[in-house]
Amino acid sequence: MRLLKVATCNLNQWAMDFDCNLSNIKQSIAEAKAAGAMIRLGPELEITGYGCEDHFLELDTVAHAWECLKELLLGDWTDGILCSFGMPVIKDSERYNCQVLCLNRKIIMIRPKMWLANDGNYRELRWFTAWKSKDHLEDFHLPSEVSDALSQTTVPFGYGYVQFLDTAVAAEVCEELFTPQPPHAELALNGVEVFMNASGSHHQLRKLDLRNRAFISATHTRGGVYMYSNHQGCDGGRLYYDGCSCVVVNGDMVAQGSQFSLKDVEMVFAQIDLDAVASLRSSISSFQEQASCKAKVSKVFVPYKLCQPFNLLMSLSSPLKIRYHSPEEEIALGPACWLWDYLRRSGASGFLLPLSGGADSSSVAAIVGSMCQLVVKEIANGDKQIKADAIRIGHYTDGQFPTDSKEFAKRIFYTVFMGSENSSEATTTRAKVLADEVGSWHLNVSIDGVVSSLISLFQTLTGKRPRYKVDGGSNIENLGLQNIQARVRMVLAFMLASLLPWVHNKPGFYLVLGSSNVDEGLRGYLTKYDCSSADINPIGSISKMDLRTFLKWAAVHLGYSSLAEIEAAPPTAELEPIRADYSQLDEVDMGMTYEELSVYGRLRKIFRCGPLSMFKNLCYKWGTKLTPAEVADKVKYFFKYYSINRHKMTVMTPSYHAESYSPEDNRFDLRQFLYNVRWPYQFRKIDELVNELDGDKCSYKID
Repeated sequence: MRLLKVATCNLNQWAMDFDCNLSNIKQSIAEAKAAGAMIRLGPELEITGYGCEDHFLELDTVAHAWECLKELLLGDWTDGILCSFGMPVIKDSERYNCQVLCLNRKIIMIRPKMWLANDGNYRELRWFTAWKSKDHLEDFHLPSEVSDALSQTTVPFGYGYVQFLDTAVAAEVCEELFTPQPPHAELALNGVEVFMNASGSHHQLRKLDLRNRAFISATHTRGGVYMYSNHQGCDGGRLYYDGCSCVVVNGDMVAQGSQFSLKDVEMVFAQIDLDAVASLRSSISSFQEQASCKAKVSKVFVPYKLCQPFNLLMSLSSPLKIRYHSPEEEIALGPACWLWDYLRRSGASGFLLPLSGGADSSSVAAIVGSMCQLVVKEIANGDKQIKADAIRIGHYTDGQFPTDSKEFAKRIFYTVFMGSENSSEATTTRAKVLADEVGSWHLNVSIDGVVSSLISLFQTLTGKRPRYKVDGGSNIENLGLQNIQARVRMVLAFMLASLLPWVHNKPGFYLVLGSSNVDEGLRGYLTKYDCSSADINPIGSISKMDLRTFLKWAAVHLGYSSLAEIEAAPPTAELEPIRADYSQLDEVDMGMTYEELSVYGRLRKIFRCGPLSMFKNLCYKWGTKLTPAEVADKVKYFFKYYSINRHKMTVMTPSYHAESYSPEDNRFDLRQFLYNVRWPYQFRKIDELVNELDGDKCSYKID
């Protein structure tokens, strides 16, 4: 038997904070060595942090990474353990995303990434060059200060693997696993038994299974040990890296880390018999045949043993059942962990949320409540860093610390109901009850005086006084009056966030939380610079349908029972007067349901449909209940208002990324914001197709 203990990890790194990152790396190595591991794998670009973006273009960033690596190699951190560190490296004039393999205070190989992530949220080709020379390893001359310190001038650089006396090990970096021809397939044929995948993979609802299937597939038909390490947390941007570091052996997962956690370092260990890999490979005839005529991959020979012989004191890791969270749990945990990282790293003293009593703002309140519950739980479990952060943020003194989530929420979470003459008693009550359940410091404020003053000012300037539509006003007047209320709330929210800590003799400031969802952003059903404008938004990339399901779940599992009533209430902005024969409803205002919006959003983004393609797809999907002309009208109506309101995406609050059809304009969904909203060519093509399908002319006019 060849027994090998390996360690991978979830690290909560922070882009450009080299002290933080180096501390986490050292802790992970110390825990790996204490457990007897012979290999330690960290996440992609762990020394700098993955999300440095254009900071990667700065020579300082690369230089600081080398300084940190030098510190690791001059100490005893790599003594007796193979460590793979992620960092940027400049070779000649090109910058590469690299894994640096180190052992016994020496660099044994630098492996540049060959296939870069360059879609969705990723822009690696903006900062890095893909390594293209697969046929040989090159000599890389170390920076002089590193070379002098290590007494090592050059190291092998390129695509290859490390051959030890008792096994072969190779790196495969993140995106490479998901390519049509992944490196591990060729490496396995060359005898590599242990694959180390350093990754920077973000959370997205319902995504984890896709990732796990890739690990399992990589070793199921060709054998091998697949180690995976990922970041975990908010490293300074919209993404939450969701950990789940793991070890897979011959298609079976034998160790799995958490997907969501407040910890800075989480280790995942596995004890493996590499003879099981050799046995599986020798039993597969097709593997043997292909290995016999393989293309040779370059290797670096290291005269060192990683494995132990048969030893009853070392038990083997067994296959386990993979843990998956439900989408409702993902919403409760992912944004909560993201908020905690943002709060503790921003220097803020807490959050302020305009709480309307509706589904969206109530979802945000529940997520903050979930965050408080997680903090108290981890403190009870003995996490010293979380305890120290909570004491600092909550301003505890005399040895006190959070032991109750509601008491902690009272210290760090303000909610404010900003009611008007158009607000109902039901939403007022719901907001108050939920605030009490979560534990926030709740305020009830009327904005009627401010709104009335602005309307009077307008009347003084123009001689006209606008009226609501239900009182005989025009659409323009009606919209203008709604926008006044919405924008007053935004101004008041930021005023309270900056001054309430002063009122209560607390230092710092509060972060304003937004609460618009992904469907409202897609449709543009929000006021530009209203309460959707905030510092950060934990639900901005979550659909209304998922949020409503989450509310029902949270009413039971988070203990906020009032959420069930909030979920059951029809969504309304409450910006128009309530009359006996009229009550404002979101879906009526939008001219489409939230369920339809989710369909439009997925077709537009995930399936890359323009108006004509969307029409064709929906004729199949809705053809049993709608005629082609009716489907055409719905598609045109959506694209009309999507394009009219696209400009709002340019100023949307930074939001937690959770949904694959997010319209977020910063990096994920890059499109123009000035459209010809009539879409004359595209709509004409739809009309022609409708006429072919049912012979009826379908005309459409923009009001």
